[in-house]
Amino acid sequence: MQIDRKDGLIAYRSDETLIDLATAEATGTTGEPIYFDNSPDALSIIRHSAAHLMAQAIEQLYPDAQFFVGPVVEEGFYYDFKTSAHIGEEDLKTIEKTMKKLAAQDHPIVRSVCPKADALKRYESDPLKQEVLQSIPDEQVSFYAQGEFKDLCRGPHVPSTRYLQNVKLTKIAGAFLGGDSRREMLTRIYGNAFADKEALKNWQTQMAEALKRDHRKLGNELSLFKFTDEVGGGLPIWLPAGARLRAKLENLSFTAHRRRGYEPVRGPEILRSDLWRKSGHIANYGENMYFTVVDEQEYGLKPMNCVGHIEVYQSAVRSFRDLPLRFFEFGTVHRHELSGVLHGLLRVREFTQDDAHIFCTEDQMEGEIEAILAFIDRLMRLFEFEYTLTLSTRPEKAIGSEAFWDKATDAIRSVLDRRGEYLLDEGGGAFYGPKIDVKITDAIGRKWQCGTVQVDLNLPARFELEYTTAENSRERPVMIHRAMMGSIERFIAILIEHYGGELPFFIAPTQVAIVPVGESHHDYAKEIKEILTANDFDAILYDRNESLPKRIRTAEKQRVPFIVVVGDEEVSSRSVALRDRTNRTQSQLDLEGFINLCKEKNSEAKL
Repeated sequence: MQIDRKDGLIAYRSDETLIDLATAEATGTTGEPIYFDNSPDALSIIRHSAAHLMAQAIEQLYPDAQFFVGPVVEEGFYYDFKTSAHIGEEDLKTIEKTMKKLAAQDHPIVRSVCPKADALKRYESDPLKQEVLQSIPDEQVSFYAQGEFKDLCRGPHVPSTRYLQNVKLTKIAGAFLGGDSRREMLTRIYGNAFADKEALKNWQTQMAEALKRDHRKLGNELSLFKFTDEVGGGLPIWLPAGARLRAKLENLSFTAHRRRGYEPVRGPEILRSDLWRKSGHIANYGENMYFTVVDEQEYGLKPMNCVGHIEVYQSAVRSFRDLPLRFFEFGTVHRHELSGVLHGLLRVREFTQDDAHIFCTEDQMEGEIEAILAFIDRLMRLFEFEYTLTLSTRPEKAIGSEAFWDKATDAIRSVLDRRGEYLLDEGGGAFYGPKIDVKITDAIGRKWQCGTVQVDLNLPARFELEYTTAENSRERPVMIHRAMMGSIERFIAILIEHYGGELPFFIAPTQVAIVPVGESHHDYAKEIKEILTANDFDAILYDRNESLPKRIRTAEKQRVPFIVVVGDEEVSSRSVALRDRTNRTQSQLDLEGFINLCKEKNSEAKL
C-alpha cells in the first residue's frame, strides 16, 4: 500500500476540519480557533515559527543581531545569525526564558507582502538578508511580524506566539555562511518545539536516554575507537576491540553476499581525474572530493565505488548469459565533509560502504530489486530494527527516456506493493533513476537513513557498457547501486546506540570475560581462554592483581555478554559459573556445555 506525503502544511479548526494554512494566510481566511497536533506537517509549521520566536528573543537581548536563515531540520530548527556579543552555552537558558515570555504575551503573527525591490532597499545595510533576497526568484516577497520583530519568510506560521510555549533550545555551534568554509563564521543555535507539553516531555526523555547511549561516550568507555586532532577531524582510529567488532560485521556480511551470488571485487582508492569527469562526479560532487597530482597527472580519492565496479564490468565481453552480474566490495571512500557537521562515526571523512552494483537487463530489474529488499529485511530483523521504505520518483531534471523511467519506477513500485506499506517521495529520485531509501528506527524511536537502492542508466551510457543479446545485438545493461548498511562506521554507531553498548553475542568485540577467583585458578582460566580462542571466540582473561568484585565490575562495565568465574569448585568439576548479561541470569555449566552454548549463540548470526 502506498502512502502519499502531503504537500500542504496543515492545521485543524475546532470542528476537526483540516485547513491549508498557507492558502488561508494568503487569502486572510485563517479564522479562529485553530490548533495543531504533532504530525510532521503541523510540527514543521510550529518549528519554523519557533525559529522566528528565537530570533525575536535574540534581537531583544542582542539589538545588533543580523539574521541569515532559520530552517526546520529533522530534529527541530536552527537560526544562523551574527552579533558583536559573545554567546555561549550558558546564554541559552536566558534566550529560552525570553522566548517563553514572548510566547505567553500572545503576539499575533501577521503576514505581509511587498515587491522584492522594496525589500532590498529595506535591508540595504544588512548583507545577510541581501544574500537571502538575491536567492529568491520571485518579484514579490513575504514578511512575518510579531510584536516589534519582523522577518523575511515564505511561511506559513502559526497565528500567534501563544502556540509556541513548548520549546527547548539544545545547543550552540558555529556555521559558515551558506555552508562555505571560505566565508565568515556565523552563530547557530538549535532548538525544538512541539504542540503540547507531553510531546516535549517525551522528547526530552528520549534525548536523555540518547545521551546515555551516545556512541562517542560508549566508544570511549568500551575502547572501540578514538579521534585525535593530530590525525585530523572525521578520521577514526579503530582500537583492537573496535576492529574486532568491525571485522565480525564485515565477515557476517561477506558470507551472506557470497551465498546470494555476489562476487567480491576491489577497486583502487585513487583513480585518475579523467574517470571522475567522465562519470560526472567532478561536475556534480567535486567540492566533496580530495585531489592530488602524481607524475603531473591529477588523481581523485574515490568518494564512491561505482567507477571501480564499472571497470570490472568492462574487463570482459559480457553476454546476456552472464547477467545479472552482482559485484560487491567493502569499499573505503573519502568525502570532504565540513568540520561543523562531523559527528563521531555518524559523519566522518573516511568511511567504508558495504557497496554493491548489479548489472542486469531491464527484464531482470524487478527480480533483483525484490532480492535486495529481502536481503535488507534479513539484516534489519537480525539487529531488531524496524524500518520504512520510500520510493523516490523522477525529478524535474532527469536523464534517460520516459520509457525507461516508467519501466524502472513500475518495477520498484510492483515489488513494494507486494511487500506492504511504503512512502512516496514524488520527484525525489536521483537525476539518473528512481530509488528506494531505507530508514531504520532504533530502540528509542529515532530514525536513521542507512541503506539505498538506486536504478541507473546514466553511468552505463557514459561508459558505453554493453552486453550481447540472444539475437546477437548489443544492448546497454541497467546498473543498480545498492548499499544495505550504507556506511559501516555509521551503522556501527547506530548499533552501539540501539543496544546501549550491549551488543549481541555474535558481534560483541569481547564475547567472554574469564575471571579466576585466585592464583590457583589461573591455569584453568587460561585453558578456558585457549579453548575459546581455538573455537574462534573472543575472550579476555581478567587476572589483574585486583579484588574479585572489582574485576567482575570491570567486565560488566565493558558490557561483555558472558562473564565466567572460576574457583575451586569449577576447577575440580571442569565447569564454569556463568553470568549471562543479556538474560540477566546466573548458572553453572560444565565446560563442554558452555562451549556449546557459545556456538549456539554465534549461530544466531544468520544473514
